[in-house]
Amino acid sequence: MHRIVDLIGKEFKDGGRGPNEYDCWGLSAEVFRRFGIEVPDYKISCEAKNEVNGQIVSERKKWVRCIGEMPVPALIVFMENGICNHTGVYIGNGRFIHARERSGVAIENMDSVVWKKRIEGIYIPGWLYD
Repeated sequence: MHRIVDLIGKEFKDGGRGPNEYDCWGLSAEVFRRFGIEVPDYKISCEAKNEVNGQIVSERKKWVRCIGEMPVPALIVFMENGICNHTGVYIGNGRFIHARERSGVAIENMDSVVWKKRIEGIYIPGWLYD
């Protein structure tokens, strides 16, 4: 938690990549970076990813769907109306950090009514395990 506490309350900006403004992917990439993992930069959308045999493949990097216990960090992909439109990062204890237009960067519970039904999947960077 100490690695990310300074991000809480930062403003949302579409296309924001920090250090004071983030969109959901910019924040996800920053959180992974703070855990020593570099991830490719792209705007999350169903067009930006392809699922092949349960793996997300994007920009020659593959994200592997977590089954069972989730490691920290893990990418959470959210859907709304059948469209992949949001990301966050699992930080343990059923919580995730994300950036939203209305609230900026915040930590929320995965089991909340707002988020639980929208989770499309939880992924880890597969290229770290190749």
